[in-house]
Amino acid sequence: MRTISGDYIRADGSLIRGQITFDKRIVDVFPAPVESNDYILPGLIDLQVNGSHGIDVMSADAEQLASLSGQLAREGCTAFLATAVTSPLDRIERVEAAIGRAIERSDEVHGAAILGMHLEGPFISPSRLGAHAALNLEPSGEPLERVLALPSLKLLTLAPELPGALAATRRLTDRGVRVSIGHTDATLDQARAGIEAGARMFTHLFNAMRPLHHREPGVIAAAFAPSPAYAAVIPDGVHVHVEMLRLAWRTRGAAGTILTSDKVALAGTAGTADLGRGRARIVQGAARLADGTIAGSIISMLDGVRLMVGEGGISVGQAAMLAASNPAKLLGLTDRGRIEVGGHADLLLLNRKLELKAVFVRGREI
Repeated sequence: MRTISGDYIRADGSLIRGQITFDKRIVDVFPAPVESNDYILPGLIDLQVNGSHGIDVMSADAEQLASLSGQLAREGCTAFLATAVTSPLDRIERVEAAIGRAIERSDEVHGAAILGMHLEGPFISPSRLGAHAALNLEPSGEPLERVLALPSLKLLTLAPELPGALAATRRLTDRGVRVSIGHTDATLDQARAGIEAGARMFTHLFNAMRPLHHREPGVIAAAFAPSPAYAAVIPDGVHVHVEMLRLAWRTRGAAGTILTSDKVALAGTAGTADLGRGRARIVQGAARLADGTIAGSIISMLDGVRLMVGEGGISVGQAAMLAASNPAKLLGLTDRGRIEVGGHADLLLLNRKLELKAVFVRGREI
């Protein structure tokens, strides 16, 4: 049993000083006038991790995914979705099998929990590929059945304007898979139809989607409007200008926004890597293909929290909601992403500069 003290985050994002006692799970949450200037945050949950420190989810085996879990935990991310991108279906199935084996070994690994797979494609718009390969499929028939059969699939990004997309969204939702609108050329009405069919997130808002226009507001206007679908943003100041992050925050607030890193294997390295449809390297704060197309971020989730607090103008507690409790809510998890008795003891201890002092995963200090 262990106890830590500081200003901890409550469910509404407010802070209160006290102490947390925990083993593998949180045993007691006790408000008290303790002498500590530290913050206690729930462990961060990243819904979009393509890789990091030279490890690419698309080519990693179970052992490498375990190593990736350790790297993420040391950065303050205590749970994540391993993310696969547009590829031939047989390759996607191999990637999912490796993720499944890594999940089976999770009790042996002292790192971030792999919550499942985020499949970003192949059901995306050929006109909004970003760095993805042009291997796009319609979400119906055999391709859809094979995707539906992936055991660890938890989140799927698709373009709602594709033929069959709305029916596919309903089927995926019925199977317990969350659907996110992304890599899309959808109009406002098409995006709204996607939400009506069950879509519950927008993948990396602003990136790889029809831009906002005052006469054809498109998918971004649907993401700005109140709805059950979270607006997920990449808070690195590169994928999205800080002023646009502020705009997204003003429109959706703490209840409707999620932070994701969308980090790739180049994060934490100084080399090059095959990402999507070409070779990429780090240029001006992000991974980029030779033609300048952004191919993913190199930030940690905690980097994103710091940016949103320091430049985005939100509070530490609100940032914790965006990076921990909202991702957990999207996935239907009731024992992660918040500091409550009975929840997983995935906790971060930070100083006033939001520098990590300690990370606890399932009650054990990293």
